[in-house]
Amino acid sequence: MAAEAVAGVRRRRFGAAGTSSRLVEAGPEAATTAVAFLHGNPGSSDDWEPLVRAVGATGMRALAFDLPDFGETLAPPGFEHSVPGYAAFLDAALAALGVERAHLVLHDFGGPIGLAWLAAHADRLASLTLIDIGILPGYRWHRLARIWRTPVLGELFQATATRRAFRTMIDREEPRGLPRPFVERMYDQYDRRTKRAVLKLYRATDDPGTPPPELLAALRGRELPTLVVWGGGDAYLPSSYAERQREFFPAAEVHVLPHSGHWPFADAPEDVERLLLLFLTRLTD
Repeated sequence: MAAEAVAGVRRRRFGAAGTSSRLVEAGPEAATTAVAFLHGNPGSSDDWEPLVRAVGATGMRALAFDLPDFGETLAPPGFEHSVPGYAAFLDAALAALGVERAHLVLHDFGGPIGLAWLAAHADRLASLTLIDIGILPGYRWHRLARIWRTPVLGELFQATATRRAFRTMIDREEPRGLPRPFVERMYDQYDRRTKRAVLKLYRATDDPGTPPPELLAALRGRELPTLVVWGGGDAYLPSSYAERQREFFPAAEVHVLPHSGHWPFADAPEDVERLLLLFLTRLTD
């Protein structure tokens, strides 16, 4: 599919790991170092378009793509809907796009996936940005995750997730509220295929509160450049975990946005853009 450029952002599809994924990209296409944004659940590459555009405008390559069975990307036959399965897809996608070193920007379930990739490829990580996610010692699943993880109950919940119910659920948990177009797009992309993928992914992830030993081993002795941005009113992942990231990333720069929720890049886009660009430009100047 030919690339489509809109206001500095290019959109196209690319092949990796047996499927064709959507790509949102800006900046120099041939650069082998890139800022790679990884969405969570619910989410897609569309979440990141404003930040991809902003990073690309600085002269850096920026990209975001759909994970399999999210957005408009189908999972290939036999795909494993698990953290290791998605981390393997991330590696294949970066290779297909010619990215040798990555500044990872992770949100929500993009966190465990990106951190699993980091555990195997720490030498290829240029920096890490954690948005309402990180290493979560002692964390227990939030209410929705417990529902998704429960056989039959999870299927019933997904089957009854109407647009109105979805919107009400999101609005109830967000202190500032989210832009209506953002919420409507999330629902539009939360189809039957994605709902099934969510159940598989959460059921394949038994212990979110215990850091994988291979990740801790990869981080030992390293001071990775790290930015942490967290919404103070996150209803799913308590903001108390923001400061705790320094236990694992000693050089972390930590910012808690007191009036934001789980999607600060949507409810406080100017603040998140400013913090991210300051962080990245300090590393690249």
